[in-house]
Formats: sequence, structure tokens, C-alpha cells
Amino acid sequence: MRTASVHRATAETVIDVTVNLDGTGVYQNATGIGFLDHMLDQLSRHSLIDLSVKVEGDLHIDGHHTTEDSALAIGQAFAKALGDKRGIYRYGEALSPMDEVLTRTALDISGRPWLVWKVPFTNPMLGTLQTEMIEHWFHSFAQEAGITLHVELLHGHNNHHIAESIFKGLARALRMAVEIDPRKADAIPSTKGML
Repeated sequence: MRTASVHRATAETVIDVTVNLDGTGVYQNATGIGFLDHMLDQLSRHSLIDLSVKVEGDLHIDGHHTTEDSALAIGQAFAKALGDKRGIYRYGEALSPMDEVLTRTALDISGRPWLVWKVPFTNPMLGTLQTEMIEHWFHSFAQEAGITLHVELLHGHNNHHIAESIFKGLARALRMAVEIDPRKADAIPSTKGML
């Protein structure tokens, strides 16, 4: 089983994350930000990656540190669980419709972190989550996980639907990319011999 746990403690947050890439989508997420928990639940359920995230953050200031640091810790656990990435498909993509919204997510578990983001939000908040922090969450996750990640809103306007669509898209693309290719289960998916 490809599993990993990360403990991250700073003056701003204390975080414990556990991931199981070969799970069934079981989740237990408690960040203190309800909408972020809802998105992490979607990420787990639709990727089939078991995910447990517990955060004690400085929410009396705002949600910035909790949101950013949770993404960093999840990305670190994800990279740790992948190990040398032997046998994975490496690439993943998803078109994610949610009512009037359609988003596109594409990724490469390349070891070269990058985020291309084309997702405008028109509301400043979703529950107690600042919508500007959603891009920051994706950037921080991609950075620590070593993923090239492209996320784009194709059409739609409901901010809740947009956020949920992109997290589900990330989930489905990750599910595709981390699967073991039975034809190349012992090979690193790169001509360089490493990712």
C-alpha cells in the first residue's frame, strides 16, 4: 500500500495528514474551515485516495495559514506516498460538469511543480473560506507534490459549483495518474529513468 503521514508544526498551524493512494475514498477532514473540509472530502471521495487531515490553525487571524499549510502538508504526504513513482500512469485529466459549470483539469506527476490557473471567482467568500485562497491551495499542493497542474473554468458562474468542480476534477485526474499501469508496473514513466 502506498501510504504516508506528515506532521507539520509551525507557530501558525499544527497539521497531521495521512494519505493512502490505494484506498477507497475514506476521509476524515477537520481543518476548522467548513468549506475547505467539504472540498477535501470531495478530493478524497472522487480520487479514491483515503485522506485524513487535522489542522489546529490560527483562525482567529483568518484562514490563510490553515488553507495554505494544509495544502503543503497534503502535497508532501502525496509525494512521500508516491515514492519513486514506479509504475504510475503519470498523466491525468478530467472534464468536470456540475450543473451550469464545466471545468478542465490536466496534470503530470513530473517532479516539476507548476500551476496554470484560469479560474475566476466573483464572490470573495464561500462560507468562511476566502475564494482567493483556492488558487493558493492548488499552487501549494502542486508545489509540494511535484505536479504540473492546469486548471481552467470553461463556463459557468456559481462560485460553489466552480470550486466543487475543480476539486472533483483534481480528484479524478489524480486517480487516473497514480494508478499502476499493468504493462509497465516496474518502470519509471520517463525516458530519463526518474521523475
